[in-house]
Amino acid sequence: MRFNSPEFGPDSTLFPDPPDYEELKKIRIWRILVLLVVVAILSMLILGAYEFRTSAIQATEAERLAARLTYELQPGKSTQIQYPEQGPFDRRLGYSRLPEFLARLQPEWSTSRQVSMSDALIEYINLGFYPPYKEKDQVGLTVLDCRGEAFYQFNYPGEHYADFAQVPPLVWKALLFIEDRNLFSNEYPTENPAINWLRLSKAAFYRVVSLLGISVPSMGGSTLATQIEKYRHSSDGLTSSVTEKLQQLVSATVRIYQQGGDTSEERRRLVLSYLNTVPLAAAPRHGEVHGVLDGLRVWFAADPGQVNRLLRSHPSSPAQLAEQGLALKQVLALMIAHRRPSWYLLNGRDELEDLVASYVRLMFKAGEVSRELKDAALQQKIQFRDFNRTPIQVTADISKAQTLIRNKVASALDVSLYDLDRLDLSVASALHAGLQYQVTDYLKGLNQKENAQEAGLFGHRLLKPGQAQDLQYSFTLFERTAAGNRVRVQTDNTDQPFDINEGSKLELGSTAKLRVLATYLEIVAELHTRITEQDKPLILNQDSDPLTRWAVAYLAQAEHRDLENMLSAAMTRSYSANPRQHFFTGGGEHIFSNFLARDNSRSPTVIESLRESINLPFVRMLQDIIKYIINENLDKNAQLLGDDKDPRRLEYLERFADREGSVFLRRFWHKYNRGQKQPEQMETLLSSFRQTENTLAAVHRTVLPDARLDVFAEFMHEQLGHRRLSNRKLAELYLNYAPGAYSLQDLGYITSVHPLELWLVRYLFQHPESDYQAAKLASHQQRLDVYEWLYRSRAKNARDSRIRIILEIEAFSDLHERWKRLGYPFNHLVPSLGTALGSSGDRPAALAELMGIIINNGKRMPTLRVGDLQFAPQTPYEVRLTRHLSAGEQVMRPEVASALRHALSEVVADGTARRIHGAISGDQDDRIVIGGKTGTGDNRLVTTNRFGERIKSKALNRTATFVFYIGENYFGTLTAYVIGGDSGQFKFTSSLPVQVLKSMAPLLEPTIQGREAGETNSTECH
Repeated sequence: MRFNSPEFGPDSTLFPDPPDYEELKKIRIWRILVLLVVVAILSMLILGAYEFRTSAIQATEAERLAARLTYELQPGKSTQIQYPEQGPFDRRLGYSRLPEFLARLQPEWSTSRQVSMSDALIEYINLGFYPPYKEKDQVGLTVLDCRGEAFYQFNYPGEHYADFAQVPPLVWKALLFIEDRNLFSNEYPTENPAINWLRLSKAAFYRVVSLLGISVPSMGGSTLATQIEKYRHSSDGLTSSVTEKLQQLVSATVRIYQQGGDTSEERRRLVLSYLNTVPLAAAPRHGEVHGVLDGLRVWFAADPGQVNRLLRSHPSSPAQLAEQGLALKQVLALMIAHRRPSWYLLNGRDELEDLVASYVRLMFKAGEVSRELKDAALQQKIQFRDFNRTPIQVTADISKAQTLIRNKVASALDVSLYDLDRLDLSVASALHAGLQYQVTDYLKGLNQKENAQEAGLFGHRLLKPGQAQDLQYSFTLFERTAAGNRVRVQTDNTDQPFDINEGSKLELGSTAKLRVLATYLEIVAELHTRITEQDKPLILNQDSDPLTRWAVAYLAQAEHRDLENMLSAAMTRSYSANPRQHFFTGGGEHIFSNFLARDNSRSPTVIESLRESINLPFVRMLQDIIKYIINENLDKNAQLLGDDKDPRRLEYLERFADREGSVFLRRFWHKYNRGQKQPEQMETLLSSFRQTENTLAAVHRTVLPDARLDVFAEFMHEQLGHRRLSNRKLAELYLNYAPGAYSLQDLGYITSVHPLELWLVRYLFQHPESDYQAAKLASHQQRLDVYEWLYRSRAKNARDSRIRIILEIEAFSDLHERWKRLGYPFNHLVPSLGTALGSSGDRPAALAELMGIIINNGKRMPTLRVGDLQFAPQTPYEVRLTRHLSAGEQVMRPEVASALRHALSEVVADGTARRIHGAISGDQDDRIVIGGKTGTGDNRLVTTNRFGERIKSKALNRTATFVFYIGENYFGTLTAYVIGGDSGQFKFTSSLPVQVLKSMAPLLEPTIQGREAGETNSTECH
């Protein structure tokens, strides 16, 4: 055989080339890689399908992440906290406003405890996710009383399901039928209810297609979980971007798995939260509506409890079946309305009716409702509430004390009461709720004849038969504590919003004598210090005031020169009660009378005058006080009254005028420029002088110099009322008091108003936006002109008259500063000796503050109604605030306070309040010392003729007040009053509130006894 033949040559196919093993290796590798990829894809598909159904991986990772998102309540202010910036619920509950609230509260409250967030939670929030915690379905303001018991509770929403078991099955089945029919499937316990993959994929597909310009129906990918995240925390409760949708998905997922991998219970919680909090638009006289139960009550005027009972029941009659069908439609309507609540519930009601009917049919086809229920429901038509015919009624019984506390907190936070009630906030108050309710019920009962009779309210200087039902009573009780004066009771027997205790200006009669006496004793203490501490004896002159003369004489001969003995001696000084003297005060001559004619010939001591409330001694005492203040002002500037030939005199006078004028200008600035508008400024000015046609004309032409005659005439008619002036007289007054007719000093004399006060009101009318510095600069020449009388030498009699009036006005301005330091509530005093008898007005609350100063040994302590605050409890934003304790301000010498306490105890022991003496017993049956001051105000509109004689009197109201202290720790006021023209028929005096307080003693005694004995228990305040 020849092997070199062509068949067996190199190109022969009989023996091919040997295989390429490298190539074969590559092929095998690729085959393996393809196989691995296929296996991986199949594994991923299998794993994805498994994850799609079970969410097992999500459960593990989300639970692990949630475990790191922690927060802890720690002492002091936190540096590890991040507040939400948006979200309807975060705003409503106050979480997003907490930085603002804390800044506003900073001066009076300090942070005692606050949440500190973990670094992981801070980072998580910064990424745009919402912190996971168990959110509240029902939130609102809680006010606790001094024992820690709820005193006021606002629940929002007002109606809610407390737990899932309370939800009728037909309700949650209807919700799941509309939103997620497989939510309660138990096949995979770890399934994530926040993501519905089919719905989400379909929504994403439609979204992409729509971006390509193809018209497709819109569809959302939300679940109940993401909807809750959206309407609670997304901006405006809407999803505005894909990023925001992802934030909702992640936040809902982490929140769900925070409780563990098994989501069965969380799915029920989602249904419960949705039913309780779903937004359902805003309704008239109600505001925002949240939750199905509140929606039933607000939009359909349905009883939520009755609806729930119907949906749980098994109807036995066609009528019951019809009621159940309507209830089902109402619930369905609210669930559907959430898609566009403002449209469906207000304007699209017919469309909503059709949608509800469609869902009823679908539920029947799905076997969720019976044919009978379907037919009964379709025969019913949803009826919406007519808000005009049946407006929503506020059923909450809110007392004045609760409203007062809410007002205080709302003012501190700068929010409305509506917003305050919806904050996640707990407020600790000083009120004793149990005693508050007891006293309120007792006072309301006094309007019934039988109760008034039992309380002893009929008799001389009390009530007549038939008058009990017309009386109104206001009562406050304070407890003195180391931190301040805590308001334990503040109530009345009316259902009116007006609060006479703090919102009124009343003539409270002889209670003003307490203020006069306090000033009198303070001046005695001032004189004691000045005389005993100076090296040389005080030299008197013929112009020295009576108080200074007495002080010098007493200390010159006294064996015991200490202040306590001097104050005691001052209380034994005598003042005449003679009513026949004419007093030049308030720009004219006045006479005063005593309550009892038998006192007219007496010259009682100060303590006797207080004890029996005799008028004329206090008028003369106030006259001595004013003389003392006038002399003090002149003594301070004696060099200005020196040698007329001294060339420096003009310079001194100008410096005096500028300095003193600035003092008064600032006082008047505060009087008129604390947020007052022009009508309020004019009203304040008109209340500062005696109104006659001349004074009114002078004031109007000064303040409004450019006003036309018709405007001037309208003002005069409005102020004079019944005394209508002729057109000729009005024109005469208009010309007589035209600008420039009188100097500023002359106008001050004519009106009995300080010239600078007149100038300032005119300036404020012309420059309403001005500040004080601008007013001071503009008033330079006027301040000099006002004191021009100091260096004039002609028309001495007229000048003396002006000096007397202006000096009295200035002295009353100084007196006002003294009274204001002791809690006087108004911006000025009437510059008349009638102020000693109450003509300047007062408030019961302000008198109680003065009594608090007295029993606190001269310290003005803060009035405490609101204590600690707790925002957002059991949330990542929780913060607790503690009110700062105040040491108080010493505004009265302790010796003066002690003397006043003793004097007030005499009023109860043997004076006008003697009927309450010994009414409250302490431990071991010892009687607790009670002290106080009575006062009666008969407020009338008096018409006089041109000679000053009374020709007509119209009763406006009658008041009687008792300001008191009980023992060492309690004080307050009780006021009885009647309003209106019929008040002229009442003749009760301050004996009435004293008798009412006596009859209330059994209610107050347990609380006062325990405190005086130093005891506390679980039923009393700590």
